Formats: sequence, structure tokens, C-alpha cells
Amino acid sequence: MSGSVSPATSTTPERRTVALVTLGCARNDVDSEELAGRLAADGWDLVEDPNGADIAVVNTCGFVEAAKKDSIDTLIAAADAKADGAAGSKGPKAVVAVGCLAERYGKQLADALPEADAVLGFDDYQDISARLTSILHGERPISHVPRDRRTLLPLSPVERQAAQGAVAVPGHGDAGDDAAAAVTTAEHPDDPTLSPVAPPTRRVLRRRLDTGPSAPLKLASGCDRRCSFCAIPAFRGSYLSRRPHDILDEARWLAGQGVRELVLVSENSTSYGKDLGDIKLLETLLPELAAVDGVDWLRVSYLQPAEMRPTLIDVMAGTEGVVPYFDLSFQHSAPGVLRRMRRFGGTEPFLELLETIRTRVPHAGVRSNFIVGFPGETEADFEELETFLSRAGLDAIGVFGYSDEDGTEAAGYDDKLDEDQIAERVARLTDLAEELTAQRAEDRLGERIDVLVESVAHDGVAEGRAAFQGPEVDGSVLLVPALEPGGPAVELVPGAIVSAKVVGSEGVDLHAVAITPLSLVG
Repeated sequence: MSGSVSPATSTTPERRTVALVTLGCARNDVDSEELAGRLAADGWDLVEDPNGADIAVVNTCGFVEAAKKDSIDTLIAAADAKADGAAGSKGPKAVVAVGCLAERYGKQLADALPEADAVLGFDDYQDISARLTSILHGERPISHVPRDRRTLLPLSPVERQAAQGAVAVPGHGDAGDDAAAAVTTAEHPDDPTLSPVAPPTRRVLRRRLDTGPSAPLKLASGCDRRCSFCAIPAFRGSYLSRRPHDILDEARWLAGQGVRELVLVSENSTSYGKDLGDIKLLETLLPELAAVDGVDWLRVSYLQPAEMRPTLIDVMAGTEGVVPYFDLSFQHSAPGVLRRMRRFGGTEPFLELLETIRTRVPHAGVRSNFIVGFPGETEADFEELETFLSRAGLDAIGVFGYSDEDGTEAAGYDDKLDEDQIAERVARLTDLAEELTAQRAEDRLGERIDVLVESVAHDGVAEGRAAFQGPEVDGSVLLVPALEPGGPAVELVPGAIVSAKVVGSEGVDLHAVAITPLSLVG
């Protein structure tokens, strides 16, 4: 028949589906969305259900034991679904591990989980489409072999920018990629990874996997600190800042996708710019990001107390749109424990820092995490930490029991506490933390707050977060509409920022009555 094309000679691309399952922190969320952007640009269909995908890609976390277990359990569940699919049930055709656990353990993970079809490291991200295509065609790539990624960049931070093109850094996909340089908005107007605000040959290598009004935006990757308990620098590499124009381009692109809150993430945000020759570059960047059209809130995460400069506090406190939120990585407060952790500070310096912040922003939200049971921690050290928490007035507190991490200095310490003692201290501090944060929430009764609406139930009750609450970990606000005197009811819709009055609390969560919308989508 004239004009027909037989199946054997059809040039229609093979339909390939992929589901990305993301575990761990917001930095992993950014990495998954970069992978999604690369795959979407190469013709892959992104689906939510791993059981309905050709390939399930699990972006793992490798930070602490609980996160590692969660990652392994997720991989095993996906592999079981694959086996069920081979027997006629619904399931993916292949399961692939990426992310921090895969990068950190590589072949060791592959040997322990032969059910996974591949374990890919960060170096595979730029060619992720080709890797997954080969797996679908029955190939089993050689498993990633881990290496200390700190050795891949120059020791001197200011020399790293020139060398970064030769090193894979997840979440930094930008105009430097050859794949991006050959694509233009005019040629591909529907390509979701192309920035509508960047020069025409520059691509924002990202595809949103979430539709909420908040999104993480990566400032930098890696870490130069040498905390004795932390393995992150070894598998994430040395500190590398993203260029300001790349961050701004991505911020504008996210705003165009309906994002109203940008959450700046990195392993250490207070070091931003040191490899670009300006340790105070964050102070310059924050007002520029806050001025991006469509962005209402800007939140900075992962702040090191020892690097909190007065100028940074001033900018965070005085820039419209930068929310009053300080995510400070204290880890402990007893000076002796902090020194063994290879960290700086102590109870009094930390309290002075909090006083400085609250002098500028009285209603600021502050969160932090703490490790208890660190090798050598005495009862007096632990009691000092309890005293610090009782005086600090933190809004959110994370408590973790110490456990050895492969390759860290602390794993070789010989003054370890036994597991029962660590568990007892975790329970004690957790109870104290819950009591203190619940009291902190109760102290906000009657306070007028701004709330970003994230979801609205059928009964009209909305759930969102106050400016002093970070995504997912710091509690939430249940918000009910109310009539303004002489005015109409406040409409609650996702993406709206609403002024409200706190009328109740439950643990760290608040109950509030809406007063008036400050900013609406569109």
C-alpha cells in the first residue's frame, strides 16, 4: 500500500518508561530531577508507579544506618516486584540503584543485591539514558567502583572551578554539558528542560517530579569540613559552588513551573562562594534570588554555626522574601565532644549566636540536629547538651544516636559507649526535645504568622507551613478559613501565602485561622 511503513522499517522511537524513586534529603530530590530532565530530553516517559515502568531507578541515601536500610529495603521490594512481573504480575523489567549508597559502596552493594540489574555511580549520570537503554536490551554494566571523590578536584578551592568540567557533580547540570549546548528553545519549544529565560542554547537540566509550591535549589555540592563522624565528603567530594547565573536561571525556571518557595540546599551553605573567590557571595546572591519574579519565599538550609557571619545574618534578617529561618548544624554543645567531632563552638557561643539572630528577628525559627552517645561523651557532657536545649528555644530538634560510619575517623575511636547507653540517652533527649518544641509551639499562640498553603482538603481545611517551618521536618500548620470583618471569606488554594492567627498547637504543629491572602498563584 502506497505510503505505508512496515513495523520492521518504522523509525518511530521505542517507547521507554522510567520511574524515579527518591530517598533521603532534598539534595537527592534535586539530583533525581536532574536525572528526570536528562531522560525526558532523550525521549523517556516518566511515570510515578515503579511497577508500571520499564525501569525503576532508586536514588538511594547512604548517610546513616537507618537510611541505608531504607534504601536496601526499597531496592529489594522493587526487585521482588520485578520478579512478580516476570511471572505475569505487574512490575518493572529492571531495577537500577543510583545515589549516595550506590556511589559509596558500588560493587559491594551490587554483590550484596544481585537482584538489582545495575549499580551506577555519579559518573554515569551524564549518560544515564544510554546506561538505562543498554540495561533494557539485556546488558549488565560493570558496577561502579567507589573512590574518594575529594581527590578529583584541586585541593585549593579557588582552582576547582576550572577543573569541574571533568568531574561529575550531581545537581550541577547546566550550560557546561555538551548535550545542552546543541539544543535550542526555538527547535524544541515543548522541551521541559529548556530555560525560557536563559540564552537560547542553555538548558536547565531538570524536570519537576513534584507539583507542590516549594522546591529545593542546589547552591553547591560536597564539603571541605572533616567532621570525624561524617563520610559525606568522601563520596560527595570536595566543596564546589554552582555559578550564580546558573542558580538564578534555575530559580527563574522553577518560578515558571509554579514554585513559590525556593529552598537553598547544599552540604554547607555558609561556605558558598569560597571557591569562586568570594566567601560572602551568598550575601550578594540572596537578594537577587529573592527578587526573582514569582518567588515569594526564599529559605536557606544547612548553615554551619562556626561560619555564621554577621553580614550573612544581616542579609537573611533584612532581605524581603528571605524567611526568618535558621537551619543550624550544632550536633552537640559540650566543647569536649565538639572537639572530638572536629567541630567548633560550645554552649555559650551557640547561645550567643541565637541571641544575635533573635535580636534581629525575634520570631525566627531555628532547627538543629544532635548526635548523642558520641565516643567519649560523659554524663556531664550529655547533661550540658540537655541544659543547652533547655535554654536555646529551638523550634525543631532532630536526635540521632551515634553509630560508626565506614571510613570515618570516629569509627577508629576506642572509647565507644555501649548500644544500651546510647539508646537510653537518645530516649532521654528525644523526650526533652518533644517537650521543649511543643512548648515553643504553644508560646506562639496569638501570634500572627504567614503560611504557605500546600494542600486543601474537601472540607476546606488547608495544610501548609509557616515561614519559620522548613519542608517535611519542622511541623506544619492546619489552617481554616475565616471571614474578615466586613469582608469575604479568605480563599485557601495551594500556592497561596496567607496571613493567619495561631489559635492552637499540637506538638510542633500549629492550628491557625486565615486572615487575608498575601500572595496568590497567578
